[in-house]
Amino acid sequence: MALVGRQFPDLEVNAMNEMGDTFKVNVLEEAKNNNKKVVLFWYPKDFTFVCPTELHAFQAAQSEFEKRNTIVIGASCDTAEVHFAWLSTSKDNGGIEGVTYPILADSNRNLASALGILDTFNEQFDEETGLVTVEGDNVTYRATYIIDEEGTIQHESVNNMPLGRNVNEYLRIIDALTHVQEKGEVCPANWEEGKDAMQANAKGTAEYLASH
Repeated sequence: MALVGRQFPDLEVNAMNEMGDTFKVNVLEEAKNNNKKVVLFWYPKDFTFVCPTELHAFQAAQSEFEKRNTIVIGASCDTAEVHFAWLSTSKDNGGIEGVTYPILADSNRNLASALGILDTFNEQFDEETGLVTVEGDNVTYRATYIIDEEGTIQHESVNNMPLGRNVNEYLRIIDALTHVQEKGEVCPANWEEGKDAMQANAKGTAEYLASH
Protein backbone atom coordinates (compact mmCIF):
# COMPACT_ATOMS: atom_id res chain seq x y z
CA MET A 1 0.00 0.00 0.00
CA ALA A 2 1.45 3.34 -1.05
CA LEU A 3 2.07 5.79 1.78
CA VAL A 4 2.73 8.90 -0.33
CA GLY A 5 0.58 11.80 0.81
CA ARG A 6 0.16 10.37 4.32
CA GLN A 7 1.81 11.32 7.58
CA PHE A 8 4.89 9.31 8.43
CA PRO A 9 4.20 6.85 11.29
CA ASP A 10 4.47 8.44 14.73
CA LEU A 11 6.86 5.93 16.31
CA GLU A 12 10.02 6.13 18.42
CA VAL A 13 12.88 3.87 17.38
CA ASN A 14 16.28 3.21 18.92
CA ALA A 15 19.17 4.77 17.02
CA MET A 16 22.96 4.80 17.14
CA ASN A 17 25.54 7.42 16.18
CA GLU A 18 29.27 7.32 15.51
CA MET A 19 30.03 8.17 19.16
CA GLY A 20 28.39 4.97 20.41
CA ASP A 21 25.37 6.74 21.88
CA THR A 22 22.01 4.94 21.82
CA PHE A 23 19.02 7.28 21.75
CA LYS A 24 15.42 7.48 20.54
CA VAL A 25 14.43 8.97 17.19
CA ASN A 26 10.92 9.78 15.99
CA VAL A 27 11.25 10.54 12.27
CA LEU A 28 7.94 12.40 12.16
CA GLU A 29 9.03 14.69 14.99
CA GLU A 30 12.47 15.20 13.43
CA ALA A 31 10.75 16.70 10.39
CA LYS A 32 8.07 18.74 12.16
CA ASN A 33 9.99 19.95 15.20
CA ASN A 34 13.06 20.99 13.20
CA ASN A 35 11.10 22.31 10.19
CA LYS A 36 13.30 20.21 7.92
CA LYS A 37 12.87 17.62 5.23
CA VAL A 38 14.04 14.09 6.05
CA VAL A 39 15.47 11.45 3.74
CA LEU A 40 15.16 8.07 5.46
CA PHE A 41 16.81 5.15 3.73
CA TRP A 42 16.54 1.53 4.80
CA TYR A 43 19.06 -1.18 3.97
CA PRO A 44 18.92 -4.94 4.66
CA LYS A 45 21.83 -5.78 6.96
CA ASP A 46 24.99 -4.48 8.58
CA PHE A 47 28.28 -6.12 7.54
CA THR A 48 27.01 -7.01 4.08
CA PHE A 49 27.96 -5.99 0.54
CA VAL A 50 25.96 -3.34 -1.32
CA CYS A 51 24.89 -1.74 1.98
CA PRO A 52 28.18 -0.03 2.97
CA THR A 53 28.50 1.52 -0.48
CA GLU A 54 25.15 3.20 0.04
CA LEU A 55 25.90 4.43 3.56
CA HIS A 56 29.17 5.96 2.37
CA ALA A 57 27.41 7.51 -0.64
CA PHE A 58 24.84 9.21 1.58
CA GLN A 59 27.66 10.40 3.84
CA ALA A 60 29.57 11.85 0.88
CA ALA A 61 26.45 13.84 -0.05
CA GLN A 62 25.75 14.98 3.53
CA SER A 63 26.73 18.60 2.86
CA GLU A 64 24.42 18.70 -0.19
CA PHE A 65 21.50 17.49 1.91
CA GLU A 66 22.32 20.05 4.60
CA LYS A 67 22.26 22.83 1.98
CA ARG A 68 18.74 21.68 1.19
CA ASN A 69 17.58 21.83 4.83
CA THR A 70 17.37 18.04 4.87
CA ILE A 71 18.22 15.51 7.58
CA VAL A 72 19.67 12.14 6.54
CA ILE A 73 18.74 9.05 8.58
CA GLY A 74 19.76 5.47 7.83
CA ALA A 75 17.88 2.43 9.12
CA SER A 76 17.92 -1.34 9.35
CA CYS A 77 16.66 -4.04 11.71
CA ASP A 78 20.07 -4.67 13.26
CA THR A 79 20.58 -3.79 16.92
CA ALA A 80 22.24 -0.57 18.03
CA GLU A 81 25.25 -2.56 19.27
CA VAL A 82 25.79 -4.14 15.84
CA HIS A 83 25.48 -0.69 14.25
CA PHE A 84 28.24 0.60 16.50
CA ALA A 85 30.47 -2.36 15.71
CA TRP A 86 30.04 -1.57 12.00
CA LEU A 87 30.59 2.15 12.62
CA SER A 88 33.84 1.19 14.36
CA THR A 89 35.03 -0.87 11.36
CA SER A 90 37.20 0.88 8.78
CA LYS A 91 36.05 1.39 5.22
CA ASP A 92 38.99 -0.70 4.00
CA ASN A 93 37.59 -3.63 5.98
CA GLY A 94 34.02 -3.24 4.71
CA GLY A 95 32.90 -0.97 7.55
CA ILE A 96 31.16 2.39 7.73
CA GLU A 97 33.62 4.31 9.90
CA GLY A 98 33.14 8.00 9.15
CA VAL A 99 29.36 7.91 8.82
CA THR A 100 27.96 10.68 11.02
CA TYR A 101 24.19 10.62 10.52
CA PRO A 102 22.03 8.54 12.91
CA ILE A 103 21.14 4.96 12.04
CA LEU A 104 17.85 3.54 13.29
CA ALA A 105 18.04 0.16 15.00
CA ASP A 106 14.50 -1.13 14.40
CA SER A 107 15.27 -4.54 15.93
CA ASN A 108 11.66 -5.09 17.03
CA ARG A 109 10.60 -4.22 13.47
CA ASN A 110 7.75 -1.98 14.61
CA LEU A 111 8.49 0.78 12.10
CA ALA A 112 9.50 -1.54 9.25
CA SER A 113 6.25 -3.45 9.74
CA ALA A 114 4.20 -0.25 9.74
CA LEU A 115 5.84 0.72 6.44
CA GLY A 116 5.37 -2.76 4.95
CA ILE A 117 8.97 -3.13 3.76
CA LEU A 118 10.05 -6.46 5.30
CA ASP A 119 10.99 -9.28 2.94
CA THR A 120 8.77 -11.92 4.60
CA PHE A 121 6.27 -13.84 2.50
CA ASN A 122 4.42 -17.14 2.23
CA GLU A 123 3.27 -17.11 5.85
CA GLN A 124 1.97 -20.50 6.94
CA PHE A 125 0.23 -21.68 10.10
CA ASP A 126 0.68 -25.28 11.23
CA GLU A 127 -2.51 -26.23 13.10
CA GLU A 128 -0.88 -29.30 14.63
CA THR A 129 2.09 -27.50 16.18
CA GLY A 130 0.63 -23.98 16.40
CA LEU A 131 3.75 -22.59 14.71
CA VAL A 132 3.73 -19.76 12.19
CA THR A 133 6.54 -19.85 9.63
CA VAL A 134 7.52 -17.42 6.88
CA GLU A 135 10.01 -17.31 4.05
CA GLY A 136 12.56 -14.52 3.80
CA ASP A 137 15.13 -13.08 6.20
CA ASN A 138 12.69 -10.69 7.93
CA VAL A 139 14.90 -7.73 7.01
CA THR A 140 14.01 -4.68 4.97
CA TYR A 141 14.27 -4.02 1.28
CA ARG A 142 16.14 -0.88 0.14
CA ALA A 143 13.24 1.47 0.87
CA THR A 144 13.64 5.26 0.73
CA TYR A 145 11.31 7.97 2.03
CA ILE A 146 11.38 11.73 1.61
CA ILE A 147 9.30 13.45 4.27
CA ASP A 148 8.46 17.15 4.17
CA GLU A 149 8.47 19.72 6.99
CA GLU A 150 4.88 18.84 7.88
CA GLY A 151 5.70 15.16 8.29
CA THR A 152 4.01 14.14 5.03
CA ILE A 153 5.61 11.45 2.87
CA GLN A 154 6.35 13.03 -0.50
CA HIS A 155 8.34 10.18 -2.02
CA GLU A 156 8.75 6.45 -1.42
CA SER A 157 10.65 3.88 -3.42
CA VAL A 158 11.72 0.30 -2.81
CA ASN A 159 14.64 -1.53 -4.44
CA ASN A 160 15.25 -5.25 -4.19
CA MET A 161 18.35 -6.39 -2.30
CA PRO A 162 20.96 -6.38 -5.12
CA LEU A 163 20.03 -2.95 -6.49
CA GLY A 164 21.95 -0.04 -4.99
CA ARG A 165 20.50 3.46 -5.05
CA ASN A 166 21.62 6.63 -6.82
CA VAL A 167 21.91 9.28 -4.10
CA ASN A 168 21.81 12.10 -6.66
CA GLU A 169 18.24 11.16 -7.54
CA TYR A 170 17.10 11.94 -4.00
CA LEU A 171 18.84 15.31 -4.15
CA ARG A 172 17.00 15.96 -7.42
CA ILE A 173 13.64 15.00 -5.89
CA ILE A 174 14.26 17.27 -2.90
CA ASP A 175 15.13 20.11 -5.30
CA ALA A 176 11.89 19.47 -7.19
CA LEU A 177 9.83 19.38 -4.00
CA THR A 178 11.39 22.65 -2.82
CA HIS A 179 10.68 24.25 -6.20
CA VAL A 180 7.02 23.20 -5.98
CA GLN A 181 6.79 24.54 -2.42
CA GLU A 182 8.41 27.88 -3.22
CA LYS A 183 7.31 28.59 -6.80
CA GLY A 184 3.94 26.85 -7.03
CA GLU A 185 4.99 25.27 -10.32
CA VAL A 186 5.16 21.56 -11.10
CA CYS A 187 8.28 19.77 -12.32
CA PRO A 188 8.17 17.86 -15.62
CA ALA A 189 10.06 14.72 -16.60
CA ASN A 190 13.85 14.89 -16.16
CA TRP A 191 13.59 18.24 -14.39
CA GLU A 192 16.71 19.43 -12.60
CA GLU A 193 17.49 22.59 -10.64
CA GLY A 194 17.78 25.52 -13.05
CA LYS A 195 15.60 23.96 -15.75
CA ASP A 196 12.14 25.15 -16.75
CA ALA A 197 9.16 24.04 -14.71
CA MET A 198 5.53 24.50 -15.69
CA GLN A 199 2.15 25.73 -14.53
CA ALA A 200 -0.23 22.98 -13.47
CA ASN A 201 -2.88 23.65 -16.11
CA ALA A 202 -3.55 22.86 -19.76
CA LYS A 203 -2.02 26.12 -20.97
CA GLY A 204 1.14 25.49 -18.95
CA THR A 205 1.47 22.00 -20.39
CA ALA A 206 0.99 23.25 -23.95
CA GLU A 207 3.52 26.06 -23.52
CA TYR A 208 6.10 23.72 -22.00
CA LEU A 209 5.73 21.06 -24.69
CA ALA A 210 5.84 23.67 -27.44
CA SER A 211 9.20 24.96 -26.24
CA HIS A 212 10.77 21.61 -25.30
